[in-house]
Amino acid sequence: MPAYATEGAAGLDLRACLDAPIELAPGELALVPTGLALAIPPGHVGLIRDRSSLAVAGLVCTAGVIDSDYRGEVMVALRNLGSSPFLIHHEDRIAQMLLLPCPQARVVELSDLPATRRGVGGFGSTGR
Repeated sequence: MPAYATEGAAGLDLRACLDAPIELAPGELALVPTGLALAIPPGHVGLIRDRSSLAVAGLVCTAGVIDSDYRGEVMVALRNLGSSPFLIHHEDRIAQMLLLPCPQARVVELSDLPATRRGVGGFGSTGR
């Protein structure tokens, strides 16, 4: 079962559900099963995020949006950005899931956008 590691934890820890260990070579991507199917409340989303300790070692999540109407197994997309192989065992904590409110927007086509101070300024346009 997913669980919060501490009273103040923001994310539920997700664990690998494996018959045998998975070895991820440097640069390799794998979908790692969790053995979980969830019913996320309507108007909410499950966001799959890195575990800090694994990210420092180079193991990062590459995707992770679980919609409230999805009922299949939660899989975690992990990529090894490190320089050494990374071994994942059954029940290893591999990611965390944040459950957040997620209202759906009403999409409207406009011929002009309202002006802002920033305007079209992109990356780095607001300074340091």
